[in-house]
Amino acid sequence: MPPTSPEPLAPDPSGGGPPGVSVQAMSPHHHAAVVELNDAEVPQVGHLGVDGLAPLLSHAALALVATVEGGQLGGFLVAVAPGEAYGSDNYRWFERRGTDHLYVDRIAVASSARRRGIGDVLYDVVEEVARRQRREEVTCEVNLEPPNPGSLAFHQRRGFVEVGQQDTDGGEKTVALLAKPLSDPWSDDR
Repeated sequence: MPPTSPEPLAPDPSGGGPPGVSVQAMSPHHHAAVVELNDAEVPQVGHLGVDGLAPLLSHAALALVATVEGGQLGGFLVAVAPGEAYGSDNYRWFERRGTDHLYVDRIAVASSARRRGIGDVLYDVVEEVARRQRREEVTCEVNLEPPNPGSLAFHQRRGFVEVGQQDTDGGEKTVALLAKPLSDPWSDDR
């Protein structure tokens, strides 16, 4: 199960995160809203349905939600650590690649909450967790077909680079496999 914490995981309140946005560990009371948001974002993310979230979370190292004013779900992110018996073709591609990575399986931001920095704050937390765990990189994939140019631009802006491509879903999708190398905060090269 993903780690849970009663404390918000957002950047420090002295101005690091977007106003009115709180990031915290996903809990069962978020599940219905997460599935609804996820399935509204297909084909940018894979379909979950009511029975798909629990199996995904059983592999998750990190499951986050971002809420906005009034506690409404603004977005969510699920990440998987190396060594899981997770069946995702894209995760398995990164596992075969052999780097120590934290894989972002999916991220979705509600259309009503876009352009508020929610994607950035979710990725800030993932990257901080990966650095603390001394991972080499954060990995993910973005659709090339059907195209998702907004997500590609977002990831490029955050320093992700394409390390491969593959067809998935029986050839219905082509994805760019992306990685963001992380500097080692414990090295003397800083």
